[in-house]
Amino acid sequence: MAGIGYATIVERNWFRLRRFDVPVLDRGQRPVRILHLTDLHLTPGRRRLIDWVRSLSDLQPDLVVNTGDSIAHPEAVPALLRALEPLLARPGLFVYGSNDLYAPRPKNPARYLWRTSKGDNQQHVPSLPWEELGAGMAAEGWLDMNNTTARVKVGDLDVAVGGIHDSHINRDRYDLIAGPAPRDADLRLGVMHSPEPRNMSLFAADGYQLLLAGHTHGGQLCIPFYGALVTNCGIDRARVKGLHRHESAYLHVSAGLGTSPFAPARFACFPEASLLTLVPRLRDASTTEVR
Repeated sequence: MAGIGYATIVERNWFRLRRFDVPVLDRGQRPVRILHLTDLHLTPGRRRLIDWVRSLSDLQPDLVVNTGDSIAHPEAVPALLRALEPLLARPGLFVYGSNDLYAPRPKNPARYLWRTSKGDNQQHVPSLPWEELGAGMAAEGWLDMNNTTARVKVGDLDVAVGGIHDSHINRDRYDLIAGPAPRDADLRLGVMHSPEPRNMSLFAADGYQLLLAGHTHGGQLCIPFYGALVTNCGIDRARVKGLHRHESAYLHVSAGLGTSPFAPARFACFPEASLLTLVPRLRDASTTEVR
């Protein structure tokens, strides 16, 4: 009982900020900071989470990227916009996750040990106000990056962005953004919800240098000194969260900030947001600096 209480009350609300240096810039370019948010799975009553996300504006990021699964309740959009309010004045991007469209349902969490949740909502009509969600962020200037490309000014950088909708519900259309990313951009950024290797490889082949994803919850219920048992997608357990490489690109997968309201527990996997500081490349481009 003590373990259940810790996982559902303590660790689930023990939010962490993770910091990484990502060497993707040319020499002489000034560092910029990206705040990566994902998987809030917000319900209106989660005031502690709302207040913590609001406090992240003190970091003064140059860009905010939200990689989806922001809400978990039909009435959660106002709560989410309140959480994001101080950050919406900054440049931002977003893509959707499956739980921005489909409300969570009770299910046996042990099933993730032998299968992912991919396809669970295929026969259902969206039940969450995803259009209202997107409109609320877009009204403040954030870019909807679902199956599209854009150019955005981030600090001193001209950033080319490619984004896709959630592959977990088969709404990803990489064919709509396929082709070499603009070589004249200072940075080429790929954004998705679920880190499926097939899509990550397409981004890397097209020249995107940094890929951002969420979805995995870092495994959510992990074993100390062993790590995640499952990833709920095609990525390997070793890259279920944190900064890694995928072929020629850097990959950051965030463990996210929330849980399904029907499985409100985390163990050995603290809820998190990440601040990525983009810095000039090292001589050895394969080296990853993490702090």
